[in-house]
Amino acid sequence: MFSLKNKTAAITGGASGIGRAVTIAFAKQGATVHLLDLNTTALDEVVGEIKNAGGNAVAHQLDVVKQVAVKTVFENIANVDLLVNCAGISNIGKADNTSEADFDRVFQVNVKGMYNCLHEVIPYMQKNKSGVIINMASIANHVGLQDRFAYSMSKGAVLGMTLSVARDYIADGIRCNCVSPARVHTPFVDNFIAKNYPGKEKEMFEKLSASQPIGRMAKPEEVASLIVYLCSDEASFITGCDYPIDGGFINLNN
Repeated sequence: MFSLKNKTAAITGGASGIGRAVTIAFAKQGATVHLLDLNTTALDEVVGEIKNAGGNAVAHQLDVVKQVAVKTVFENIANVDLLVNCAGISNIGKADNTSEADFDRVFQVNVKGMYNCLHEVIPYMQKNKSGVIINMASIANHVGLQDRFAYSMSKGAVLGMTLSVARDYIADGIRCNCVSPARVHTPFVDNFIAKNYPGKEKEMFEKLSASQPIGRMAKPEEVASLIVYLCSDEASFITGCDYPIDGGFINLNN
């Protein structure tokens, strides 16, 4: 079950965090994985790990904000069966203290970057009359998160794009879903806490972990397992859905 053999997968943000976990999980399930990421050192490390384990992986340095560059990368990959949009950034701030520059930066990466990838991949999937797209959303689609105005804006847009793509291309055999994690323990989270809460890292980590009713943050591999399922033939009847993976955050936080 859940085989991805003979599938070609493209994962943005594929060299770190959730994207890295997805890349490794897909390779284990037999897919040829294309990692799209800015960090060349991390790209080389993950590709080496996958190849040493007998998998197939190709690295592409890419800034998803640049549409011409995105177009070139997907032309080189050609037929993409699976697209997982993991690339994204966060920002702390409310509506009145989020700067225009920060708002634009979050929008460019989280919204326009995802649009760029969708724009280039969908025509290939249409030709093949098949394809699966998974977009990284957030519990911010469902609940109000304090001091996350721009981030919440961007993830709300991800949900909207997911539903639109699912509706528009269902007759072309393309499925599109999104997943909405609560907090996931990645290097991104560690760096984020260190940058924004210097001297209070341990305290903030424990506070953020305890905000999930299950009592901890998710592991990247747990999110990757859900995405493997949604991209597999076993999930062939699922499209236009958002999957919270949140340790009870949405429904059990009273």
